[in-house]
Amino acid sequence: MRASEPSQRTRKDPGNSQEGRLSSGRAGGRASASPFTSMPRVRKVTVENFLRVLTGRIPPSTPRSKRLLSDDRSNILIYMTGHGGNGFLKFQDSEEITNIELADAFEQMWQKRRYNELLFIIDTCQGASMYERFYSPNIMALASSQVGEDSLSHQPDPAIGVHLMDRYTFYVLEFLEEINPASQTNMNDLFQVCPKSLCVSTPGHRTDLFQRDPKNVLITDFFGSVRKVEITTETISLQPDLGIMESSSKEDWMDDEKLMEPLKYAEQLPVAQIIHQKPKPKDWHPPGGFILGLWALIIMVFFKTYGIKHMKFIF
Repeated sequence: MRASEPSQRTRKDPGNSQEGRLSSGRAGGRASASPFTSMPRVRKVTVENFLRVLTGRIPPSTPRSKRLLSDDRSNILIYMTGHGGNGFLKFQDSEEITNIELADAFEQMWQKRRYNELLFIIDTCQGASMYERFYSPNIMALASSQVGEDSLSHQPDPAIGVHLMDRYTFYVLEFLEEINPASQTNMNDLFQVCPKSLCVSTPGHRTDLFQRDPKNVLITDFFGSVRKVEITTETISLQPDLGIMESSSKEDWMDDEKLMEPLKYAEQLPVAQIIHQKPKPKDWHPPGGFILGLWALIIMVFFKTYGIKHMKFIF
């Protein structure tokens, strides 16, 4: 059976006895479920909303719990699973996200300085096709299957009649459960967790966009890292920096002086006077053609009266 997202029966259905709960499919196939309430409503998990969260194009009224509050120092993990094919992944069996849309969203994140390093993992049929179009820096990608291969499910649950987990996700989870916060396990170990003998499909990965060598990238850089913090009960006295205080006081005094200066306003344009003002009469000037005609008339009268022999006195 192909890897798929939960069927319609796992959603709002009277036959679903484990509604609103997630399970890893352990304990002999019995649903060892636990409540899961942090995920938004199923109807809100759309391609548009997913891309908006990644790129930060969300309404100002959106609460912090539904924002990706990351910056250029953040390491981000994106894990996707569901029905898929060559170059696309389905959302809710009703719409699709393509590898081009995903690649462009990651580029927007990089341009907006929304991540430092990004780990992308996808468990779907032909999963490797989803990272073929990536072109942004500092992205490492893993997939459960190559182009042309199906990604298979692990085992069904008899209580609700569907497969609870895919093979690749099952073995990745099994591997990660053995990782502790101080672990030195690196990404090369993650590449080997599900060989073809276990996954049936051929997992793939892409590291050419990533600046660091995978053997130097710890699993805890993306999965559950816990920083060491030393707590002390000793009282520490900090001496004030007089230089900084004097500089700050001087700047505050200059700001106060600027505020105390009298405000000056530009004189308003007398619009009403301009509107009711009568137009000034223009001075009359004879047109150029009139002057030329007058000169021609004078020359003709002179020529007719005195003859051509007196023309030299004119010019």
